[in-house]
Amino acid sequence: MAEKRKFKKRFCRYCQQKIDYVDYKDLNQLKFSLSERYKIMPRRLTGNCKRHQELVSASIKRARQAAFIPYVVDRKRVVANPFELIK
Repeated sequence: MAEKRKFKKRFCRYCQQKIDYVDYKDLNQLKFSLSERYKIMPRRLTGNCKRHQELVSASIKRARQAAFIPYVVDRKRVVANPFELIK
């Protein structure tokens, strides 16, 4: 019988830093919850708890509306690291 895989336990980054509010203007913190195509990454990949994942997704949506983060990536102009454009 195959052995059960053991995965590393993921911890919520925001709980460890004791952050109560995720600011939509702090892009350095938000980029860890975004994929290469600026999609919101799920909890199982980021390790966020439910409360902080909801705060992160709401702040990413606010940042998109304020044009800090693009909604989609331009497919014609491929960039190696899209987060270099966010500063």
